[in-house]
Amino acid sequence: QVQLVESGGGLVQPGGSLRLSCATSGSIFSFYFMGWYRQAPGKLRELVAGTAGSGITTYADSVKGRFTISRDSSKNTVYLQMNSLKPEDTAVYYCHGRSGLANYWGQGTQVTVSS
Repeated sequence: QVQLVESGGGLVQPGGSLRLSCATSGSIFSFYFMGWYRQAPGKLRELVAGTAGSGITTYADSVKGRFTISRDSSKNTVYLQMNSLKPEDTAVYYCHGRSGLANYWGQGTQVTVSS
C-alpha cells in the first residue's frame, strides 16, 4: 500500500521559512505527478505547487517566487521550500501523488504563520 508521509510543518513568524517533506513508501518514479495542496479553514483545498516526472513544475500565483517544489529520487521524497511566509499561507498542507488512475494523499501537516 502506497503511503505519503509529510513532515516539517509548524509555527513561523511572517517573513520566515519552512521546508516541508513528503516521503513516499515506494519509488518516487511510480508517480507521474506529485504536488502540494493546502486547505485553510472554511476554504477549498487548492494546489500550491506540483511537479511532473518530466521535471515541469507549476505554482499557484499566490506563491510564485516564494515557494519551490523539488524532488530527491534517491530519497523518494518531495520537498516544498517556503520562503517569505505570510499569514495567509496558514493552512494544512497535503502531499499528493498520482500514479496511473490512483490518487494518494498524505495525512497533512499544519503550517501556521503568525507573530
